[in-house]
Amino acid sequence: MGKADQPLKSGLSPQELPRSRMVPPLSLRSNFAWTLAGNLIYAGSQWGVLIMLAKLGSAEMVGRFALGLAVGAPVMMFTNLQLRALQATDAKGEYRFWDYFSLRLITSAFSLCVIGGIAALGGFQLEAALVILIIGLAKGVESVSDSIHGLLQKNERLDLIAISKMIKGPLSLLAIWRLVHLTGSIVWGTIGMLAVWSFVVLIYDAYNARRVLCLTPDPIRGDDKRPRTRLAVLRRLTWLALPLGFVSLLDSLNVNIPRYLVERRLGEAALGYYAAMAYIMVAGNMVVGALTRSASPRLARYHVTDPSAFRRLLWRLLGLGAVLGGAGLLLAAVLGQPLLTLLYRPDYAKHADVFVWLMAASGIGYVVRFLICGMTASRRIKAQAPLYGVTLLATAALSWVLIPRYGLLGAAWAVCAAMTVLLLGAVAITLTKPRAGVNQEDNALAETQAAAGLVAEGP
Repeated sequence: MGKADQPLKSGLSPQELPRSRMVPPLSLRSNFAWTLAGNLIYAGSQWGVLIMLAKLGSAEMVGRFALGLAVGAPVMMFTNLQLRALQATDAKGEYRFWDYFSLRLITSAFSLCVIGGIAALGGFQLEAALVILIIGLAKGVESVSDSIHGLLQKNERLDLIAISKMIKGPLSLLAIWRLVHLTGSIVWGTIGMLAVWSFVVLIYDAYNARRVLCLTPDPIRGDDKRPRTRLAVLRRLTWLALPLGFVSLLDSLNVNIPRYLVERRLGEAALGYYAAMAYIMVAGNMVVGALTRSASPRLARYHVTDPSAFRRLLWRLLGLGAVLGGAGLLLAAVLGQPLLTLLYRPDYAKHADVFVWLMAASGIGYVVRFLICGMTASRRIKAQAPLYGVTLLATAALSWVLIPRYGLLGAAWAVCAAMTVLLLGAVAITLTKPRAGVNQEDNALAETQAAAGLVAEGP
């Protein structure tokens, strides 16, 4: 192996780079504010798509769109391998941007082949198959964007990522609304979404990537910015990221397996009702996600320097999660029917009991997210994949039994029970005394998960 194929062992620190050649980073507070604002606007736009489809179209149209997202999500989550998080935490510069970008292109191409095969061979109606394929292409474009965002995150310019989301979210909503209104077809709506995402990547994200690369000397080849593929390095990077890909896959399947069974057993309209109600807890997830990303470094530091402070902070976070979950559950129990009628249509309000159980599952999920954050900070890494695996088995078994018998209510019960399994497992792992010593692999995985904010997403 030549010198060019060797990963860097000790990269340049920010202090060693000329200030005139560096991208000026933002403060931690500014990055947090930009990230929260960008996530809220983007999530609100995605929710707006579901509301718009429910108002303009039918529950079947909402279900078809939700099915396209649900089919592609686990495939993309696995093949993305959390490369953005690895890239953002590559403080020593062991791999170049082009290493991450090349591997992302390879894995995205593979995922598109898998999604295309599912769309063609899954027994879906033609329109549903087209929606799955087009959303898969859009997710492939988003995957490329995510690789660029890893570069920006590493240089602490989360404002550029947030602006990208602020552009992409509302423009996607506008494009889908206009095309669905004109054609009455969700296929054209998803084509509009694909066009908007491609435009943002090519015009805005690519410009920021070029600017950052020009201002950041490459520690491996100095100022040589030509993209080069280093196959031996790509193999090592793949093996490093593969465990994180499996954890992401399990997490995504836990969310989406009930949706697959709802679509197969109850139809696309039922999936539309389910997905629309499940998306209401996204606002809570945004708040919890921002808090976990902010609290992870401090929890990790307290775990090493002050265990009592670690426990106090973790308890405060768990209490906050319980309060948020309780508030959501109370809102669903008291105002479920009028809220669903206002946001969607009166036929959605007929499923207010399902909404209550979904909000209960979401509240459990908020607490779990903080527990997983504490597990990551305390280096309980290897136990997380088996925990997600057990939860996945519970989700699949309960959904298989309950959905055919109890319909959407059975799906909500299955999700709530599965989240309880995840909660009990996380509590058991947290209370178990850690073994002495932490290996280097666990440290690397913990840093990556903290940067990614990898936590249970809820229903």
